[in-house]
Amino acid sequence: MSSKIDFIKPPSIHNETLLSLYKSMLKPRLIEEKMLILLRQGKISKWFSGIGQEAISVGITAALEKEEYILPMHRNLGVFTTREIPLYKLFSQWQGKMNGFTKGRDRSFHFGTQAYNIIGMISHLGPQLGVADGIALANLLKKNNKVCAVFSGDGATSEGDFHEALNVAAVWSLPVLFCIENNGYGLSTPSLEQFKCVHIADKGIGYGMESHIIDGNNILEVYTKVSEFAESVRKNSRPILLEFKTFRMRGHEEASGTKYVPQADLDFWAAKDPVENYQEFLKNEGILSDEFEVSLKKEIVHEINEHLQIAFDEEKITPNLETELNDVYQNYVPDKILPSIEKKKIRFVDAVSEGLEQSMIKHPDLVVMGQDVAEYGGVFKITDGFVAKFGKERVRNTPICESAIVSAAYGLSVNGIKSVVEMQFADFASSGFNPIVNLLAKSYYRWQQKADVVIRMPCGADIGAGPFHSQTNEAWFTKTPGLKVVYPAFPQDAKGLLIAAINDPNPVLFFEHKALYRSVYQDVSENYFTTEIGKAALLKEGKQLTIISYGAAIHWVLDVLEKNKNICADVIDLRSLQPLDVETIYRSVKKTGKAIIVQEDSLFSGISSDISALINENCFEHLDAPVKRVASLETPIPFDKNLENQYLGKNRLEKMLLNLIDY
Repeated sequence: MSSKIDFIKPPSIHNETLLSLYKSMLKPRLIEEKMLILLRQGKISKWFSGIGQEAISVGITAALEKEEYILPMHRNLGVFTTREIPLYKLFSQWQGKMNGFTKGRDRSFHFGTQAYNIIGMISHLGPQLGVADGIALANLLKKNNKVCAVFSGDGATSEGDFHEALNVAAVWSLPVLFCIENNGYGLSTPSLEQFKCVHIADKGIGYGMESHIIDGNNILEVYTKVSEFAESVRKNSRPILLEFKTFRMRGHEEASGTKYVPQADLDFWAAKDPVENYQEFLKNEGILSDEFEVSLKKEIVHEINEHLQIAFDEEKITPNLETELNDVYQNYVPDKILPSIEKKKIRFVDAVSEGLEQSMIKHPDLVVMGQDVAEYGGVFKITDGFVAKFGKERVRNTPICESAIVSAAYGLSVNGIKSVVEMQFADFASSGFNPIVNLLAKSYYRWQQKADVVIRMPCGADIGAGPFHSQTNEAWFTKTPGLKVVYPAFPQDAKGLLIAAINDPNPVLFFEHKALYRSVYQDVSENYFTTEIGKAALLKEGKQLTIISYGAAIHWVLDVLEKNKNICADVIDLRSLQPLDVETIYRSVKKTGKAIIVQEDSLFSGISSDISALINENCFEHLDAPVKRVASLETPIPFDKNLENQYLGKNRLEKMLLNLIDY
């Protein structure tokens, strides 16, 4: 590769545009030089330098329309400045001030802003590509002929999320530009140790995807080619993989340094500096004068210093406990839609399906995604017949790529569309765990972006499905602030809570026990109604003790009480695990003086452990016995029926219940 940059001035580009591109590259360069000084002075905590890569950020952003979404990474300051975000807001963000975008809760470029159609990244890098899929899918559904562009580095192309996102985009013909900045290193690991192919663009072949290589240091090539591709994609929706050849002139972040980089490489790429080379080109063409260059630099430096002073003068954040706690979820006061008197006796599975179907009617843009959910109707037939009623655009079969689909659901929410994702089995959520706990859960707290997503979780044992299809893994998610976790035990609740979950703008994990699907019947209201999330149900009342449970385990409890009619107990069906109705629990325990918590999950670190602790901390003076827990064995879930029966806690429930009464 030559160290010379061949600038070719397209006839259609006016001199004003050429100068604008120069100014747009110069601005982030001068800001970075100032930030490096502030870093040494301890006035910012960390910096990821994009020096040498400005042409990519600026060229792509200039090529897109302002209302089209861009999803940048660490080294894309030029995206933010080209979108003309006020500098003081950026400086406040980097100093952890309130005028930033995250209220001091995150740093550097870990933020987004709907005002400028920029969606920031998380440190896991790869999920950003799946988010772009969701944004692009929303554009496709809206038929607005918009494209979105998402950035990634060469290192992140080794992540599974990269492959999942490209596969989904290709299968669905999504209007997205995957912009890969190949700067030669993932931190200190060179590209030749990351992948075997010669060019990242070659990876597009495996997905049947158009791909191109672009000189990432040539602003004119970046701008003209991306403009061309973007216009083409607006007219003919499809993904395109773009590899931008460039180099990172400084460390991964400043503390890393560049000692691992051969000096010859640094010298070669220094000669290809995108700003200096373009500046020389403009002067040779008679477009840029020395006087204009000097005045432009003075103007930008003055702006930087003026806005820095605004950020420096801003007071440090004073912690407010109420504000922090209230920003974990988006504030939401649901409309109470009462159930009708008209009812019909249906199964649990039918109630879930009916709640989802009525929600699809209520929300005309609601999208359902999951493996085999379209013509096949899902493995449990929840969505059977949905394609005929709502079409394949809204009822979407997905490839087997849970992470990309959860990320895409988040992208749909960013672009204003609700979605329901069906995990084929709750166990498989482990493959989508990262975007659930790091994108969905943290989004509103980080930068006030709602994650309007429901993830349906068919779960539970007692059906002989073995270790990988039988877990009830709610405790994975009740630990994560920002997620709501709902777990109904009866058809009426399943329908009302699912509708409520879909209406809620916050992310909801909706657990559906598979053993209840076709074994539990109930008279269910026929209308579209809601059941309040966060409110437990008192199924029975008594004075001897309080029994707290949820899901299939509630039916264990009711079976034992049917057998032992002399037991007089309060029976609380939690229905919602996060938020948890502690008031109902405390009120009952203070009345009865004894409590036992029953869960299907294994004992250690389950939800029963926290409920037990809460009771001990808040009701200790009222207790007449230790709080007891009933759960399943500390083993994976076995397949053989006799082994599974031994595993499940329901076989130990009656004895423990009677012992507690006699305590």
